[in-house]
Amino acid sequence: MNELKLKILDLLREDARRSPALIATMLGAAEAEVVAAIKELEADHVIVQYATVVNWSKVDDEKVTALIEVQMTPERGRGFDGIAERIYLYPEVKSVYLMSGAYDLLVEVEGRNLKEVASFVSDKLSPIDSVLSTKTHFILKKYKQSGIIFEDHEDDHRMPISP
Repeated sequence: MNELKLKILDLLREDARRSPALIATMLGAAEAEVVAAIKELEADHVIVQYATVVNWSKVDDEKVTALIEVQMTPERGRGFDGIAERIYLYPEVKSVYLMSGAYDLLVEVEGRNLKEVASFVSDKLSPIDSVLSTKTHFILKKYKQSGIIFEDHEDDHRMPISP
């Protein structure tokens, strides 16, 4: 991938609302070149979606999010892919990651309440034949997501001290 496309991806990751004209100005490139590069990145599924990061704690309709560690036995010939696909097709599943370490998959699930997430684990996830165990962690508060800090923080007004 060329340097222009990498720079475009970085700028769009920071703010997906940036226009091709602004990106072209920021990179010192022609707008037509930026438009063509973005279209190519979309066609190649490098850019999959433009998304908004929402601080749900500021909205009345809060959601419950859980991270679930899943230990499993890989399927013969398919490894973890088939089971991961079965899991990520559930609408309440937001992300699935193959992990190294103490567990195999990390599954991010979102629900309206604790009971809904618990029901997903007990009724849908745990009964899968290859699943050996699960460990659910409920997210109590998000401080930062996708590089965005959610909390308003005061600047440190202390005097710097140097030796």
